[in-house]
Amino acid sequence: MTTITASERAAAQAYLRLLESTQAVLTDPQLAPYAGVMLTHPMAEADEALRAAGLAGNEDRLLRLVSALRASPATARGRAG
Repeated sequence: MTTITASERAAAQAYLRLLESTQAVLTDPQLAPYAGVMLTHPMAEADEALRAAGLAGNEDRLLRLVSALRASPATARGRAG
């Protein structure tokens, strides 16, 4: 069992928000031209959270955490499988 720290959980959640924001912007033809401007804040938030959690450059760990968070609501409270 892998324990997810608060900073790791925050980083994984920020990454998911960035993915969801990107998908929303790029699937709307009227918003797509503004993607750079509209995604500036979510990208900065994710970068900061990844650095704070020590996950910058550690995509393998990040993606495992993201997968754990998406798999079960219990993981959002600090437990990953």
